[in-house]
Amino acid sequence: MHPRFHAAFTQLSAELQSALAPVLADRHFPAMLSVGLVSQLQTATGLDEDALAFALLPLAAACARADLSHFNVGAIARGVSGTWYFGGNMEFIGATMQQTVHAEQSAISHAWLRGEASLKAITVNYTPCGHCRQFMNELNSGLALRINLPGRAPHTLQDYLPDAFGPKDLEIKTLLMDPQDHGYALEGDALTQAAIGAANKCHMPYSQSPSGVALECRDGTIFTGSYAENAAFNPTLPPLQGALNLLSLNGYDYPDIQRAILAERADAPLIQWDATAATLKALGCHNIDRTLLA
Repeated sequence: MHPRFHAAFTQLSAELQSALAPVLADRHFPAMLSVGLVSQLQTATGLDEDALAFALLPLAAACARADLSHFNVGAIARGVSGTWYFGGNMEFIGATMQQTVHAEQSAISHAWLRGEASLKAITVNYTPCGHCRQFMNELNSGLALRINLPGRAPHTLQDYLPDAFGPKDLEIKTLLMDPQDHGYALEGDALTQAAIGAANKCHMPYSQSPSGVALECRDGTIFTGSYAENAAFNPTLPPLQGALNLLSLNGYDYPDIQRAILAERADAPLIQWDATAATLKALGCHNIDRTLLA
């Protein structure tokens, strides 16, 4: 079991501990639960989906990397496929505050980058901030997304974000988590192709500035992140954060990164290179390259 889960594991019921012990034994448990495993956990505990998600929140919060705030927030995004995706807030010592990832962004991007088509609910251990409410409004699930918070009845995003401004106000038809392929040819070695592939699926309807990041760990595992823009601009999630989020959720650490590649257009209105390189260097990675999309 990864050390981050030790304390959280003790907070779970005996039934959950017994059912999850074999899963968490993998140090690189991917912080997601298949539809079959969710069903098994419900059978083992007698809990419905909402109650089970609340019971699992300590594990999601244990995924947080709150190196600045020391305040762990956990979220579980529940996909329409039945798969559940953990997320936790991520902060980076030595980088700017703007590089942080909120727990809801972590869980949502986790689901998106794993290929989930849409979300039906998200469970969080603290009330979503305005930044996260706006981020969620970019999703193809829209204002109907159900938000579950401890001690409260479920409400939709529309309840938490009344009179919302979002992509539909700007006549954007393709929303975050809709399938996208920008058609850039895959070239170069495996890591370069992974970065281009991530750029191909990015969501950038406002700037038309595609970008993707691929990180290679020392054991050869590759994690990718795709750029995810927002109608309000500031809640936009850079591609590096998506990749770092997946890497961390899978039980890897920043010193495991041996090489990184950013794919973007040289003539794009928005350029990720400086922020990407600065953040990676702050995390100890100096083998950073860029491939230009054409």
